[in-house]
Amino acid sequence: MPMPTYFITLWRIGVFIGALVPLGWWCLQVANNMAGPEPGRYLLLNIGQAALWLLLLTLTLTPLAKLTRWKGFSVIRRQLGLWTLAYAFLHQVCYVLFILGLNWAQLGSEIIKRPYIIVGMLALLGLAALGATSNRWAMRKLGKRWKTLHKLIYVILALVLLHFLWIVRADMQEWFLYAMAGALLMCLRIPAISRMLPKVRQRLKHSA
Repeated sequence: MPMPTYFITLWRIGVFIGALVPLGWWCLQVANNMAGPEPGRYLLLNIGQAALWLLLLTLTLTPLAKLTRWKGFSVIRRQLGLWTLAYAFLHQVCYVLFILGLNWAQLGSEIIKRPYIIVGMLALLGLAALGATSNRWAMRKLGKRWKTLHKLIYVILALVLLHFLWIVRADMQEWFLYAMAGALLMCLRIPAISRMLPKVRQRLKHSA
């Protein structure tokens, strides 16, 4: 049974609000002087971590759609992907504003000292390419190449995890959890495993 149009609209609005709330909360913390001694770094780290959350959430949508056959997961895939790009872009903006202080001459020395900046920029460029082609016009124009291009998401995930690893080297526990989640999502993309998901759904349905 297809979902009513109004339900799809409400679902998308709910996802939009859910993605926007963390950003609003962090900005409110900064405005109320509750973000610690370095509010710029506070925004930088939280927004960057949110981009990773959203990337992982986006990657869960296809396996969930196959497992449940609920189309609600499919209709928000592009939306969450664009939110991932938005948060990644804001993370970059925070770096330029609060770490570089708009001093572009300092960027060269920063890259030499912190090569994870290059990795993060590459991930952002990849997300921008996917965001720019996440529309029907691009799908028609690229044809079969569209799917090939959008497999870049796996490379982007690896780059983001490497970027995060370089930053949190002192505390590997959190990174390990993200890496395990990413590895699991990649395993679910393996064709043999992906084809099993509908069968798992059928078994769960019969056992219920």
